[in-house]
Amino acid sequence: MFAQSIRLGRILGIPVGMNYTWFIVFVLISLSLSTQFADQNPSWSYAEHLVFGIVTSLLFFASILLHELGHSVLALRYGIPVQAITLFVFGGVAQISREPDKPSQEFFIAIAGPIVSAVLGVLFFGVKLLSEGSFEGLVSLGAWLARINIAVALFNLIPGFPLDGGRILRSIAWRISGSFEKATVIAAGCGQFFAYVFIFFGIWIALSGNFFNGLWIGFIGWFLLNAAQMSTVQTRLKHALKGIVARNVMTQECLRLPGNLSVEEVVENHMLRTGTRCALVVDGERLRGLVTLHEIKTVPKEDWSRTSLQAVMIPPERLQSVSTKTPVSEVLQFMRDHNISQLPVVEDGKLVGLIGRDHLLALLHTRLEVKV
Repeated sequence: MFAQSIRLGRILGIPVGMNYTWFIVFVLISLSLSTQFADQNPSWSYAEHLVFGIVTSLLFFASILLHELGHSVLALRYGIPVQAITLFVFGGVAQISREPDKPSQEFFIAIAGPIVSAVLGVLFFGVKLLSEGSFEGLVSLGAWLARINIAVALFNLIPGFPLDGGRILRSIAWRISGSFEKATVIAAGCGQFFAYVFIFFGIWIALSGNFFNGLWIGFIGWFLLNAAQMSTVQTRLKHALKGIVARNVMTQECLRLPGNLSVEEVVENHMLRTGTRCALVVDGERLRGLVTLHEIKTVPKEDWSRTSLQAVMIPPERLQSVSTKTPVSEVLQFMRDHNISQLPVVEDGKLVGLIGRDHLLALLHTRLEVKV
């Protein structure tokens, strides 16, 4: 989802990253807090104001990370892998690999985040109360973090997708209607409504004189609108591809070439003449690897004649693959997440076919046109 991210490490086996946009809001919040603390504690030095602003900002993002871990822990409990947690300009997102199997799972995964934020709000309020009269810096820090965590919990409970409240709404609609697709459309529709409310409210605030706050609210609305519209599109795509598995779309007519051929021979005699974008490298019946245009383009053109396929191929142990029974919607998502154009199909440990992303997109376009 976020290509430009810094990997921070792993928590519970989940990769945690930080998108570069995070630095924008971190700097803004830190400076805003240091100014706010200066008004509340005029006896402090500038350095103290700045340090407390930075520490409070870091604790805020730690709170966002815990919010996303709340979702992730419940997802893992239900056997749903979590691909990554990423902090970015609007907060954070936990990327789960698939949708829940039941409405109850959707409900508990969604509500876990706001519960974590609410608990953190109470804990930070306790820090404020315990520090009064002795540690004024902790009073300011605790008060702000208590307010912001409660605000995060309440904001995420707004019943519009992709917010947690929208997922809770989807779980309820799913339970009543029995249709995940219909429930997603309902939740996404509510999400678009609230997104427009945020956008128009942000414009009104900006025109009323508070330009920065209005711009920020408008951007949040724009982000929510795009996410809600994307979820509707994804639901349509899944519906269009429903019931189709990898076996139905794979091709068994793959270009098979020996590894001692040069890249130049393959490009000139095969790819440019047939339009083929990949080739299986074989030794008799044994698969040695896969070569695509991506690997070929890593070789300077002047070196093509003296570079063999074997030198640039992806060996079998590094090949990503799917089974013949993998739903095509998951195949397409996998290709997008891993930026793969060709994906081998494997059954009982043996290569049985190949799926090209271009072919999948053409199939999807056709099915959408005839409204399957």
